[in-house]
This record gives sequence, C-alpha cells and structure tokens, in this order.
Amino acid sequence: MIGRDVDAAAELPEDVGDSSPKAAPGGRAARRRRKRAHTGRRLFAFDRDLGVRFVAGADEAGRGCLAGPLVAAAALFDLERLTLADRRTLSRLNDSKQHSEEAREELYPLVMRACARTAVVSRCVRGIDSRGLHVTNLAALRAALLRVARPGTVCLVDGFGVPEFGYEQRAVVDGDCRSAAIAAASVLAKVTRDRYMRRAAERHPEWDFSAHVGYSTPEHREAIAAHGVSPLHRLSFNSMAYQQLQLG
Repeated sequence: MIGRDVDAAAELPEDVGDSSPKAAPGGRAARRRRKRAHTGRRLFAFDRDLGVRFVAGADEAGRGCLAGPLVAAAALFDLERLTLADRRTLSRLNDSKQHSEEAREELYPLVMRACARTAVVSRCVRGIDSRGLHVTNLAALRAALLRVARPGTVCLVDGFGVPEFGYEQRAVVDGDCRSAAIAAASVLAKVTRDRYMRRAAERHPEWDFSAHVGYSTPEHREAIAAHGVSPLHRLSFNSMAYQQLQLG
C-alpha cells in the first residue's frame, strides 16, 4: 500500500481548555496537554538524527494475545518530502497503546497520507501454532519492511532485530515511544488487527472479541472456561489461561 496526499492532510484539533484552576496556563494539566501535543515532534527528531532521507519503522500487534492473528506493519517516511503540514498532522503520534481506540482511528488515515509507503502483513493462528510465535513475528516484521524499504533506507524495529534482508536495520528499545516511523507502524498494526477482531466477534459472539480483541482478560478467560476455544484461539500459546483449563 502507498499512502501520500499532502494536500489532504489536516491538522488535529487543538485541545480545548476549561476554566478550572488546574487547567490554567502553566498548570499541571496544561503541561500534560502540551507534552502530548509535541510527542510527534520528539519522535520525528529521533528519526531525523539518523541522518538519512528514508526511515522505515516496523511494529506488531497481537503478539501477546490468546486469540486472533499477529499483524505486523511497516511505515516509510521520506524525510525530505515530509511537509510541515504532515508533521503538524502527526504531532500527537505515539505508541498506539498510549492512545484510545478513537484516537488511533483518527491517526490511521493521517499516517497513511504522510507515509511514502506502508505495508501490513497478517499471520494466521494456525501458522503461529505450526511455526512458533517468535519465528512468525520476526518473519512478519521482515516481510513488512521488505515491502516498503528502498535504497538508502534505515529500517527500525521495535525491540529487536529481524533476520538479514539487505537493508541497514537497527533495533530500538521502546521504539514505539522514540521513533515516528515505528510509532506510525504501531498505529497501522493495532488499528488493522482491532478492526479484524471486531468483525470476528460477529462470527464468534460467545467470546466477545470486540471487548478484549483476543488478549487474556478475566472476561476472556471466563469465556474460554464456559465455551472452550474457538477457531481463532492459539493452542500453542503458553498461557496460564490454557494451563489452568488444561486446554493446551
């Protein structure tokens, strides 16, 4: 997939203050809002400090889930063509886990427009069971980066490196909180996977996937105890939820 539409890029709305003392200029709440508003600026500064034109980031969603696919995404920024409007639009870019579902949905099209290239790779439950979670995750991240990288690209991966694939790569610890490219990939992966799990909830209502999107919540474990596992559950996952129920 390729997303690039500078003219259509729109700035996120500014925070609306209130008259309470803690929201007054210079107050604690105001400082928190300013910090959130400038997160994207800090993340883009990290990428620019690499000293190259093309920076690609990769991240995944669903690695720690009991059910559903693993989704990896890659986002490529052309830092020479990234406009001021693009940077303002993504001023609140951050690790997808730091955003609400609504905020991620708002960021998703903005990321698509600002990126030079994007890619999303999904790996199904049975593939995870047969090849193993870690191997599947590395292969998916590598495949996503291969789809977006171009000559001269530095590829950033959240947390650890992937098998060699012909481009310079760097593992960035807590990368989704440090790099704009990784944070952008984080949003793409999380939104794509959550949308899938909400659709899956309609086919498998007993497990209420729309509420927990496959993660090991108390409600999800209760549903497994009551109904067993669905076709979307990973039986190879070494989870206490399965050990306690003697299902895996």
